[in-house]
Amino acid sequence: MRGQLVETLVGLLVLVAAGFFVLYAMQTVGEGQNRNDYTLTAKFGSIGGVNAGSDVRMAGVKVGIISNISLDTKTFDAKVDMSIHAGIPVPEDSVARITTDGLLGSAYISIDPGAEEDLLEDGQEFDFTQGAVDLLSLLGQFAGGSSSESDQ
Repeated sequence: MRGQLVETLVGLLVLVAAGFFVLYAMQTVGEGQNRNDYTLTAKFGSIGGVNAGSDVRMAGVKVGIISNISLDTKTFDAKVDMSIHAGIPVPEDSVARITTDGLLGSAYISIDPGAEEDLLEDGQEFDFTQGAVDLLSLLGQFAGGSSSESDQ
């Protein structure tokens, strides 16, 4: 009889904990994109390791997330839609570049703000972008370039 009481109490405790997890999940769902966020678009020749859900940062501070990535079938560039938090101004001449946290860190989009007073608005596209840098190709070019210079 005592064993059944302990099992019942443990089962009840598990149900209460599961209930708290469900409540927490319900509260945090949708925090990724707020209704007041606005969307900006950028096109890149190469997006490297950037995925939907990756950070968008300005001066190292997270200001949004990547909401969608698709292929522009006319230019064959990667089209990246970013959800930027409301109240974060982005000047029209800003540069969107793909970068990583160190050599093995995660990839994200860094926005380097420009000096223009006019701001990008919902649905507009960045004029200036810099795609991901392929380190292996860069090292290959460097190694190939070094050996040819020493032959001369």
